[in-house]
Amino acid sequence: MKIEIKNGRLIHSTTEPAPSRNENASLYIDNGSIASIGEAPEGFVADKVIDAAGKIVCPGLVDLCARLREPGFEYRATLESEMRAAVAGGVTSLVCPPDTDPVLDEPGLVEMLKRRATMANLARVYPLGALTLGLKGEKLAEMTELHEAGCVGFFQADHPIRDTMVLYRAMQYAATFGYTVWLRPQEAYLAADGIAHDGEVATRLGLAGIPVSAETVAIAAITTLMRETGAKVHLARLSSAAGVDLVRRAKADGLPMTCDVGIHHLLLTDRDIGYFNSQYRFTPPLRSMADRDALSRGLVDNTIDAICSDHTPHDDDAKHVPFGEAEAGATALETLLALTLKWADTQQVPLPFALQKITADPARVVGLNAGQLKVGAPADVCIFNPQAFWVVAGQTLMSQGKNTPYLSCELQGKVTHTLVNGQLVFPG
Repeated sequence: MKIEIKNGRLIHSTTEPAPSRNENASLYIDNGSIASIGEAPEGFVADKVIDAAGKIVCPGLVDLCARLREPGFEYRATLESEMRAAVAGGVTSLVCPPDTDPVLDEPGLVEMLKRRATMANLARVYPLGALTLGLKGEKLAEMTELHEAGCVGFFQADHPIRDTMVLYRAMQYAATFGYTVWLRPQEAYLAADGIAHDGEVATRLGLAGIPVSAETVAIAAITTLMRETGAKVHLARLSSAAGVDLVRRAKADGLPMTCDVGIHHLLLTDRDIGYFNSQYRFTPPLRSMADRDALSRGLVDNTIDAICSDHTPHDDDAKHVPFGEAEAGATALETLLALTLKWADTQQVPLPFALQKITADPARVVGLNAGQLKVGAPADVCIFNPQAFWVVAGQTLMSQGKNTPYLSCELQGKVTHTLVNGQLVFPG
């Protein structure tokens, strides 16, 4: 199918050699790829024309953490519901963690997930395989077989590896084959039974705290093992100023480390918990204002590589309980773009740079041919109205999970069209 997107403002910013763009120009799509930018290819006749006047045309968003809840947690969400949520939010490529039931530690499960995602014909899905069998932190998973089945890295999700020797062996093995180990930096014993950031708010509310040292001790151990093994590591969901400082030093030393931050940690703090509002329970926990501001600075100076949604849909029962019993996380595929725009406006960050952190940069982390508007690239495109306001409402969210701290809030920036591989998948 041949598509012309006209009158839009094309924005594509990247640290790669490909040229960045911030201009009013037409985009021409043919046979699933970007055929031309600016001038129509010779003999090009569009089957469909999309008028993007007053809108931004950017690469489809690339999300480094989105739980699709299949297999095993279909009562919370389904593959179809979350992929529809993804394209409604302009997300065309997403990485899903292995903490399903059963865990993604067998090639057959990975192949089934990829096959079902392909059949849905919506967003592109890139699974992470389990680093250890059953995510138990004891025996290494068969990384080579999982990689051949389609895994783009290996992750423990929120399950710790308490035995440092197991982590050491995992990183040795991954380094041998050039795989990337994904780790959420949290020392299990320091974080045990913790619920909120270990600070004034947790003390006042009587909540068990998770100290910043739980993150920094873990990062220190990981960087030490990186030096020993040569492994590539991606740190998932930084949450503290001290953590950002450690990553900055590791990168300055030349360690092959990348990292991301969840969008909610850029906007919210532990003070937003209020009187035990369970919608604000996250893992890692929302931390202090100083931590939040340091995360923003880390993004701006490229210490932090990318913003992710950390999409975690829950059923109502998981949140309508006391704060200490509530499940952590929020549905965020549909709010990722608008919240990133909100962050950019608050921090006075240029729009192209903010979009880079949810397109080209996360694609670079995973090694995907995505997140760019250039001739020959896959036609994965997001079109949004930066001036449109919309209310986050349970009845209009595509995600089966309605759990978000922004429920009933008005956000600015609304996706109008999403294309994947040159096909219009939203609106469907």
